[in-house]
Amino acid sequence: MQRSMEFLWEKQSCILDNIANVETPGYKTKYATFEESLQQAVESAARRSGTGSDIRTAIQDTPVVVQEAQESTRMDENGVNITEQMVELARNGYQIQYVMDAINNEFSLLRTAIKG
Repeated sequence: MQRSMEFLWEKQSCILDNIANVETPGYKTKYATFEESLQQAVESAARRSGTGSDIRTAIQDTPVVVQEAQESTRMDENGVNITEQMVELARNGYQIQYVMDAINNEFSLLRTAIKG
């Protein structure tokens, strides 16, 4: 859940940067991708030793990668599609709420177990 929340916060930051730069000429849309960085970390760990523990460690320590897309949707070479970014912002907000609810449920279970 911690890794999920870190990724969602990084994604939220990228989306907000995109929205803030919607009028900046030459700005390219940023995306937070977890899959590509995970794949790179697993492949790197597999090349080093190939043991399961190294791969598990690579998965836990995988950084979130922020990449810039090369597409452009306007004459000023700005690549931000504001409608798409607003939809992603709402979707990311729902995902953050879902993870927060899961974390709260875990704390509720712990509190119940402690109180008895």
